Amino acid sequence: MNLWKKRKGQEEDCPPNEQKQPGGTELTFSLEENLATLRSIFESDDMIQFRILENKSQKAIQGCVIYVEGMTDHQILDEYVIEQVISSDVPRYTRTDYLEELQKKALLASNLCLTQDLQKITDAVLVGNAVLLLDGSPKAIIIYCKNLESRAVEEASSEQAVRGPRDGFTEQLLVNLSLIRRRVTSADLKCQYKYIGRVTKTKVCICYLKNIASDQIVKELEHRLNELDIDGIVDSGYIQEIIKDSPFSPFDTIGHSERPDSIVGKLLEGRVALVVDGSPFVLTVPFIFPELFQTPEDYYNNFIFASFNRMLRIFGAVLALFVPAIYVSLTNFHQELLPTPLLLSIAAGRYDVPFPTVIEAFLMLIVFEILREAGARMPTAIGQTVSIVGALVLGEAAVDAKFIAPSMIIIVALTGISALMNTKVQGAILVLRFVFLILAAFMGIYGVIFGALCLITHLMSIRSFGIPYMLKEGSIRYTDIQDTLIRAPWWYMRLRPQLIASKNRVRMSRHAKKGT
Repeated sequence: MNLWKKRKGQEEDCPPNEQKQPGGTELTFSLEENLATLRSIFESDDMIQFRILENKSQKAIQGCVIYVEGMTDHQILDEYVIEQVISSDVPRYTRTDYLEELQKKALLASNLCLTQDLQKITDAVLVGNAVLLLDGSPKAIIIYCKNLESRAVEEASSEQAVRGPRDGFTEQLLVNLSLIRRRVTSADLKCQYKYIGRVTKTKVCICYLKNIASDQIVKELEHRLNELDIDGIVDSGYIQEIIKDSPFSPFDTIGHSERPDSIVGKLLEGRVALVVDGSPFVLTVPFIFPELFQTPEDYYNNFIFASFNRMLRIFGAVLALFVPAIYVSLTNFHQELLPTPLLLSIAAGRYDVPFPTVIEAFLMLIVFEILREAGARMPTAIGQTVSIVGALVLGEAAVDAKFIAPSMIIIVALTGISALMNTKVQGAILVLRFVFLILAAFMGIYGVIFGALCLITHLMSIRSFGIPYMLKEGSIRYTDIQDTLIRAPWWYMRLRPQLIASKNRVRMSRHAKKGT
């Protein structure tokens, strides 16, 4: 399937429809013919409602309102459209201008659009709006009265924080954009709509600060979206996987977040956000390696505490990645590196255990991932209980049955808990952990070192929308690494990163003084 076929982005509120409609592309003067055409388009679809209207004082004025049941605000439609058409006393001067007169003088709905294009009319109905047709007029009025049910704005479940805002994105595009707009009250915030998906016609929005974001990054994102040709987009994860750099890399080169404050912070640094209708996760580009260990709460707490937590996350990722491989290499190949009491303790624990150390590690890591996945997929009320009880019962039973050594239980528990500290990099660690384990089983500590060098080489070679993933550039300055492994105080971070926001680097005035 070709996912990169060139398509033009549309700016209309109704998504483009590439299929040719029967009966031509424009309305006629006959209401009967127009309704016949639309009924043939919406054939065998019982959700589409046709409400026939007639003006009570002028019998010649007949019309029809078309809408999708369950997707339209009936209060707007009934009070501000249907009632006005039926009871209107606007005189009918000619056969062609009455619809425009009605729009100007009678209809009370605030958001209306007059069109003759059958494609726009069809698409407007399908996305939840209503369409008003009148006999004798070759045009129609689109009434924007969508009323789609959605959950309320609540705290983001995937990025909870002790300190900071409690609102999170929802599945409604306009709600998400309003959460961003309320925090950035600037005319430089630009929002550009596009539609993706031949069947779903999913509406997406590119958001960026024009005076900060790089024009090249914005154009590159638009280019990749325009060339994306797919049947449908259900979640932003579809787009994230298709347009990412280094598609076979286990590391994300496109960021995502469920928190509006996090997205606004990225926008202020010069990044570009992509909001997808139907998804609570907003994408950001470019995305660099240090962002894997950053959280929104880092910017709300004291910089010393935030830097310590960030370094703790990095250390946890290293533990989750290397601890099983190093344990296997030391116990199998390099016993002389272990203290004698510790070596004797490990040997005593492995007495009567039938499996080699590497098989133990594989089995226990797989069992831990099974318990983690089961706890995540089961209902919340019993998910945590299953994970905790399952780990305790299985671990104790395995040790008592001499299937697993007690030291291996400690190694796997430390590895699993360390991996849970970094949800953004958890997938990459899960894959690479087994790769390092295989290298350690065959080559010992030399295999681990070889794998680490290959991993560093890979990270140094990939880019995200033209920006080096590891910020490897000869022109990197101190100001570009102030918010990477540690977070510098705000009064030191006066400039934005040079590689991302080269257009406008000044974030804080030089006259700003730190507190005394």
